[in-house]
Amino acid sequence: MRYSNQEKVPQQLDHYRLLGRSGLRISPLTLGTMTFGIPASWGCDYAEAQKVFTRYIERGGNAIDTANFYAEGEAERIVGRLVEGRREQLVIATKYSLSMRRGDPNASGNHRKNMVQSVEDSLRRLQTDYIDLFYLHMWDSTTPAEEVLRAFDDLVRAGKILYVGISDTPAWQVSRMQAIAELRGWSPLVALQIPYSLAERTVERDLIPMALEMGLGVLPWSPLSGGVLSGKYTRDDLQQSTGATFDTRKDINLATGRLTESTLAIADEVSAIAREVERSPSQVALAWTLRNRVVVSTLIGVRNVQQLEDNLAALDLVLTDEHCARLNEISRIEPGFPHDLLSSPAMSSMFGEVRLAGRNT
Repeated sequence: MRYSNQEKVPQQLDHYRLLGRSGLRISPLTLGTMTFGIPASWGCDYAEAQKVFTRYIERGGNAIDTANFYAEGEAERIVGRLVEGRREQLVIATKYSLSMRRGDPNASGNHRKNMVQSVEDSLRRLQTDYIDLFYLHMWDSTTPAEEVLRAFDDLVRAGKILYVGISDTPAWQVSRMQAIAELRGWSPLVALQIPYSLAERTVERDLIPMALEMGLGVLPWSPLSGGVLSGKYTRDDLQQSTGATFDTRKDINLATGRLTESTLAIADEVSAIAREVERSPSQVALAWTLRNRVVVSTLIGVRNVQQLEDNLAALDLVLTDEHCARLNEISRIEPGFPHDLLSSPAMSSMFGEVRLAGRNT
């Protein structure tokens, strides 16, 4: 697959990349803030968030990702306090879609009313006049695409957001929206957030090639699959469900299907390679994701400085062809229809066995 070529050069946090079909420069690792303000065992308070943020900036990072839904708005408030005095040097991304007021039918979804209100609320919490990158957080299967796109464009023209992104939406809908935006001269989508890791490669079927074709930069979330690829879980954890309380990361991983026998098998191979290269499993898993040339910036969600430093060290880890082959094999997915049909040997005879060099894209 053209989009799965692996880069074989070390990277640095201040070696910035262009976001999709835009001129915006962001770091190859984005600091995610889903852990900020979360009182549970996998979150961090303001003091620790400040240490993490400061170290990330010191290393040359410039991309901060948050959402109005995180910690019921507290993550945005923390980010607003942290960026004071250096707002202009940072690229701040936030999202809307998920419910912020239980019982209010218009306080969730992708429609214009919720979008506009969410932007105004986020601006207040972030203590800023504009949002660099504003995402639709999750497709609601209800709001017309034209309504979403026109509302995005109006906010860009008003100067309240600068760039538009989309997350957790079917590939056919994203490509349709991008085509509509281009045809009508509305602000295009420049970023696509999707779960992408060795434990979640199904996005390679349609979402990733769609993003490459349509000019969206891919920003993977959960590149460690909720910590499963860090090697912290064993088979015993599969039998120790604490119910649907979601008080721990393990509860969430079990409920969302990230913690399974198959993902643990992938984690075992990641750990084996980590021992061979004398690195942490997290660094190996992140390095695999980072080397995909369609990935612009991988989100990292950490709860302390130690985890941050470990994640940042993945930038200078260059995996060998043999290591990549092993990781690709253990995590291999079936392409599914129509991809398996179109790549089958039988198709060459149907097209008269014509050989093409391909496109240089």
